[in-house]
Amino acid sequence: MADRFICIADESKQVETLGAFPLPVEVIPMAEVPVSLAMQKVGGNPVTREGVITDNGNIILDIFDLEIVDAAAWEEAINQIPGVVTNGIFAQQRAEVLFTFSNNQVIQVSG
Repeated sequence: MADRFICIADESKQVETLGAFPLPVEVIPMAEVPVSLAMQKVGGNPVTREGVITDNGNIILDIFDLEIVDAAAWEEAINQIPGVVTNGIFAQQRAEVLFTFSNNQVIQVSG
């Protein structure tokens, strides 16, 4: 609902292949088990983020061990799993502006 989509990340988020760190997936609570099973079927290792409830009352599953080559396809497929609200890939709607922090400098990249 924002006028602009801005991403802020440090250099640890830059990887050759997505999946080097866990993918956050927001899930409605009653769908935790079926979404976890669906993620296991595609090679993921889901872990519920303890003590975290989103502003919409949902939970976060951190999905380990994925190798995401086609980010747009993965984003769409995960979002189609019943009970998934959204996930942290952001390939469908790219950021207008990206701020990264590296070597004690903030770098701005406009899309």
